Amino acid sequence: MPTISNEELRRLHFINALFSRITGRDLYLAQQIKEAIAFSLAELEQQTRAHPEFAAKYDAAFNAAAARLLAKFFEQEPRQGFFHWDASRTVTSATPLFARAELMTGLKLLTPFRESTLLVTNLRPALLPASRRATPRRQRDYQEALAYIRDLAAARTSRRAELHLLFL
Repeated sequence: MPTISNEELRRLHFINALFSRITGRDLYLAQQIKEAIAFSLAELEQQTRAHPEFAAKYDAAFNAAAARLLAKFFEQEPRQGFFHWDASRTVTSATPLFARAELMTGLKLLTPFRESTLLVTNLRPALLPASRRATPRRQRDYQEALAYIRDLAAARTSRRAELHLLFL
């Protein structure tokens, strides 16, 4: 039986959780989705094997491809809302003022739906960049941003609505 690396196992569980409505928590189906995403990134995966320093770039590309696939799935679900916020879209996206404005736009789009999903990506790399030291202040800013997004989503979502908040 072939062994699976920690990174591959992490990606498999990530896909299983992200696409649970499709897979029904079946790891075999999650593995097929993971392999399809990895196939679309085959060239980058080969480069990563040759240059291990590209691992972070591959992870970011894998997450972005999974987010795009999830968005396509939700486009076909007319009764369920979906909004994807990428915190690293601009230099200022992860700052509290701009984060609030962008998230409020998304939450307003989700208002008509009784069930919706808010996907937040790249918050950690935006506030704790790999190229810089993870100082206590940066770690505190990251934790505060997580709490702020949770509180904002809870305050701006109807009590009758079900909002799934996903952080990648």
